[in-house]
Amino acid sequence: MLLEGARAVRAALDGIDPVDRRRPGTRPGQYAFDVVADDALCAVLHGEGLGVLSEESGRSGPESGLLVVVDPVDGSTNAALGIPWYATSLCVLDEAGALVGLVVHQVSGARYHAVRGEGAFRDAVPVRPATTTELSDAVVGISGFPRAYPGWAQFRALGAASLDMCAVAEGALDAYRIAGRSALSVWDYVAAVLVCTEAGAVVAERDGLDLVVRDRSPRRPIAAATASLLAQLSAAEL
Repeated sequence: MLLEGARAVRAALDGIDPVDRRRPGTRPGQYAFDVVADDALCAVLHGEGLGVLSEESGRSGPESGLLVVVDPVDGSTNAALGIPWYATSLCVLDEAGALVGLVVHQVSGARYHAVRGEGAFRDAVPVRPATTTELSDAVVGISGFPRAYPGWAQFRALGAASLDMCAVAEGALDAYRIAGRSALSVWDYVAAVLVCTEAGAVVAERDGLDLVVRDRSPRRPIAAATASLLAQLSAAEL
């Protein structure tokens, strides 16, 4: 069902002329295709009797024990500019928190998924984080503008938090962190957080807040391959 929703987003995007990708939506920071993708995704999820919390349309659908938190196009600016790094992110929440997470790379088709207590996978292959323990050896994905150099080996600002964090889960990046005054919302990261934790990476919120929320509250997640690296990144002035 989650995968069917991601496929509906892909079909919706395929129906939009690339020239029209930059057309704005109805609110700041939104593109018109975000709304088209959201309509397609919500139609699938509502058809399954599920409530939805979406970046584009907020809370919709029936009230039930399960809530699907979605970002139809995470990295929509990349999508608008033709940069091939954007995804559809979906996470089913139950009373205990994140239950099922799916992040689909909408260019390559790679699927990162996890079920609570059952591990994390890229397509059908289990993923594991790197073993990096020192910030000085780490390649770190970031979102935002660092205020200082914290001592990492290299950094990347790729522009799609869900994919960036899944890169930590599979060992392509050593860590991910929000920098400066930037913040994310739950639909940006919650599916990828489940993928990270089920893969064996460690995740925290910069200010010690709960990462699993059911509203637009801003959060600043940190993900790292190891506890030592997480501690160093958490202490860094970014």
